[in-house]
Amino acid sequence: MANNILIKPLVTEKSTKSGEKMGKYAFKVVKTANKLEIKKAIEAAYNVKVEAVNTHVNVGKRKVRQTKGGISSGIKSAYKKAYVTLKKGETIDFYGSV
Repeated sequence: MANNILIKPLVTEKSTKSGEKMGKYAFKVVKTANKLEIKKAIEAAYNVKVEAVNTHVNVGKRKVRQTKGGISSGIKSAYKKAYVTLKKGETIDFYGSV
């Protein structure tokens, strides 16, 4: 179930800082997933207790660029982010096996 909902963790400078300070982590998830499904998937995948889940849908943006062959245009795909707040004392270590 967790594999179907979670696509990947978003490891950026901003999300890493908020994870260290406040226990908030960002994940890219399936667009059809709701907050309860995301909470269960995170708890199952990382063996932590989730306090809150906030979601945000990033809309697809039109991209145009000039190439030798002419103008190339397309659309970046839309995706859903989940901001997960863990209970006090809980952490997720993405680099544990590195």
